[in-house]
Amino acid sequence: MRHEVKYQPSYALALIDLDPGESIQAEAGAMVSMSSTIEMETSTRGGMLSGLRRSVLGGESFFINTFRAEQETGQVTVAPALPGDIMALELTGETTLLVQSGSFLAATEGVDVDTKWGGAKSFFSSEGLFLLRCTGQGTIWISSYGAIHPIDLAVGEPYVVDTGHMVAFDDSVQYDVGRSGGWKSTLFSGEGLVVKLTGPGRFFMQTRSEDAFLSWLLPKIPKQGGN
Repeated sequence: MRHEVKYQPSYALALIDLDPGESIQAEAGAMVSMSSTIEMETSTRGGMLSGLRRSVLGGESFFINTFRAEQETGQVTVAPALPGDIMALELTGETTLLVQSGSFLAATEGVDVDTKWGGAKSFFSSEGLFLLRCTGQGTIWISSYGAIHPIDLAVGEPYVVDTGHMVAFDDSVQYDVGRSGGWKSTLFSGEGLVVKLTGPGRFFMQTRSEDAFLSWLLPKIPKQGGN
């Protein structure tokens, strides 16, 4: 397998070349193009949630697409829905990565992807944000709205990030979600929420927020019947 990311950071596109027998799993709708030698299977198999649970938990779409090179080599290209960046990360089998549900783009077959509860009992809110727990060995592609900015935290080093800017972080990083005005157990979603991270480990944030963009855009859209 060979891969590269082009057109960073605003309109990134991941190009993944598969040898016979190799495959990747990608978020439904992520595929931009593929060679005629690539076979595509739509399912909820692998390490992903069952279709019902994934649908209820929000964020991710119902199906996962598997792209496989059967007899010949071929290429698959994938990209996120919004303008932004893509980063390929390698999992060694000794590391665990927690990925914000909307930032998962694709992974090789050696990567197991599952959920990890992100906080409160009101997890099933339609506005909820949940975490995907990525383990195993292989490559995972994460995406962002805007550019991806990594930060390394030392042991015990704290850092505060708006939840709308979170992309992914190492499992070694401790996290606590609360309102910016005071820490308390709450749902990992909604306005006014931040996450307090404590090292050691690396985390990745995005330079733009979908929520912030919508807050800017919606008041500018003319209401039905208006001028």
